[in-house]
Amino acid sequence: MRKQQYELKQDLGIWSAAAIVVGTVIGSGIFLVPKTMVQNVGNPGMVFAVWIFGGLLSLFGALSYAELSAAMPEAGGEYVYLREAYGPFWGFVYGWTQMWVAKSGSIATLATGFFLYLGHFRPELEGVWWTLPFPGAPLAIKYRQLCAMGLILGLAIVNYFGVKIGGEVQVAVTVVKVALIGAIILFGLGTGHGALANYHSSIVASPGGIVGFFGALVAALWGYDGWNNVSMVSSEIRNPQRNLPRALILGTLAVIAIYLLANLAYFYVLDAATVSRTDLVAGEMMGRIFPSWGAGAVSVTVMISIFAALNGSILTGSRVPFAMARDGLFFRPIAYIHPQYRTPAVSILSMSAWGALLVIVSGEYDQLFTYVIFASVILYAMATASVIVLRRKRPDMPRPYRTVGYPYVPILFVAGSACLLLSTLIKSPKESFGGLAIIALGIPFYLYWRNRLGTGTASSAETPKI
Repeated sequence: MRKQQYELKQDLGIWSAAAIVVGTVIGSGIFLVPKTMVQNVGNPGMVFAVWIFGGLLSLFGALSYAELSAAMPEAGGEYVYLREAYGPFWGFVYGWTQMWVAKSGSIATLATGFFLYLGHFRPELEGVWWTLPFPGAPLAIKYRQLCAMGLILGLAIVNYFGVKIGGEVQVAVTVVKVALIGAIILFGLGTGHGALANYHSSIVASPGGIVGFFGALVAALWGYDGWNNVSMVSSEIRNPQRNLPRALILGTLAVIAIYLLANLAYFYVLDAATVSRTDLVAGEMMGRIFPSWGAGAVSVTVMISIFAALNGSILTGSRVPFAMARDGLFFRPIAYIHPQYRTPAVSILSMSAWGALLVIVSGEYDQLFTYVIFASVILYAMATASVIVLRRKRPDMPRPYRTVGYPYVPILFVAGSACLLLSTLIKSPKESFGGLAIIALGIPFYLYWRNRLGTGTASSAETPKI
């Protein structure tokens, strides 16, 4: 395929890369999932064990990705790793899944969550704007869904005008987010409203055992999801061989520390039974400490947290279909690079538009949650395993960073991912098989684009006037 006239710019430094890791991982999960976790395992001690276990799995993934990203600092992240390890078909499957299911679904989930929390202040957002008269199942479109679509498209425009601008927004919002979460932790642990006895409290109604542990792990890994996103913008990070491993590893460690400290504060102020009944545990905690404004302050914090995660998802996710199109395995205009802003402009707008549409057609927050997690974990595991595959397949590849604990670290990550997939399949078979069906729909498209490459008709991206 003919080389494009323009290339993406290396405008992201170490702070932007680290902010992508921290800001994209810490979304709404840390505020929502403690309820599900304690319902599954029954006591705070086991909740901490699950957070640590899930954090270690995520760290094992980050350690593995650090080797891959330093060796292959190209746009697309896992798309590149899977392509090099298993061939173009698996790279395509990953890119297809990210475009139509995983990343676009995550964007829709985050935007939906943002306006669910804004609805605490503006309940009129729950009103119905219009009802589409589908036979047998009318589709009601609420005002908050329209607002969520507008937020997605607004951030798409921000990232359209340059990766540096998107990176600066990510750093600024992540700093504010971490500062606010730090304040919540300090208020919880330092204002004398808690009791050490809460750490030993328990609830009766929980599955416990292996079933409960993996049920809680599903929730914890949702909270940790996103640590891999920075690898998608590898080609736009300055000195990627050095900065990418540092951002992945230090960012993941920072998230683990923040999550454990937040749960220390939650369970210091609240007993396990209260946490098991509370949808927004941080809001309940702060409401007890500051009855007049604590819960409202947490809602604002959650919204800022989600905003940072949403911006990071648009910034990074759009590079995957771009990389796929550049290889001739997706719609050619998606590979377009804006000559002035040097961004994958069409890819940013396309993924964001599809994510905005999913806000309307995919249902509520819980459905979107499952829609995202099952499809993405399959390919996370394969990408992590590609560390082992490429060590054997391409032993002479330059590796500025080598995975600590190889081969046990990637093997343990793959094993943990397999358990997560099995648990999700059992609990939510409809959504899980729906995600697999969308992946399977990509096969004829892969065959079409592969045949075009074989006949020499796939050329570089057209350059539409934008």
